[in-house]
Amino acid sequence: MHDWRIGGGLLALVTLAYPLIVYFSLDRFEPRWLALLLFGLALLRLAASRTALAWGCAGGAFLFALFSWFGNAWMPLKLYPVGVNAILLVIFAASLVYPPSAIERLARLREPDLPPAAVAYTRRVTQLWCVFFVLNGAVACVTALWASNAVWTLYNGFISYCLIGVLMAAEWLVRRRVRARNGLA
Repeated sequence: MHDWRIGGGLLALVTLAYPLIVYFSLDRFEPRWLALLLFGLALLRLAASRTALAWGCAGGAFLFALFSWFGNAWMPLKLYPVGVNAILLVIFAASLVYPPSAIERLARLREPDLPPAAVAYTRRVTQLWCVFFVLNGAVACVTALWASNAVWTLYNGFISYCLIGVLMAAEWLVRRRVRARNGLA
């Protein structure tokens, strides 16, 4: 089990470092060789988890890797963050149509008996994440299509992660206030 956690941690680290790996590979390798890395990441993601999210991300990664491999092009590799945001958007939005919402499912892992106010709150947070995925994916797309490689790397390998952290921290603060207001603190 310990080895599996190390493998999962390494997979997460390589996934987070993906924009940096692409950036530092631009002048050193042909895109098709980096497409193999993306393909490998997709296979490892499926081996680690067989959830809908893992299948969606792996399927998207396979497509981007194939386009990059056969076209020997960087653009599909740079569009991968757009695909990740699109897949997350679909999963979160689908959970709004077919409840429970994605955030409610996560909340119930920690607190199985959520009160109705908490269910409503988790629905709003899921909607907020949907808006985030649209905006983040749009900026990732703009940087892939029209920005320099350095700007693409800065946004997709640093700024977007900071924005995710800010959103998570802000939601945590709001959640504390909502819980206190509803006597759930």
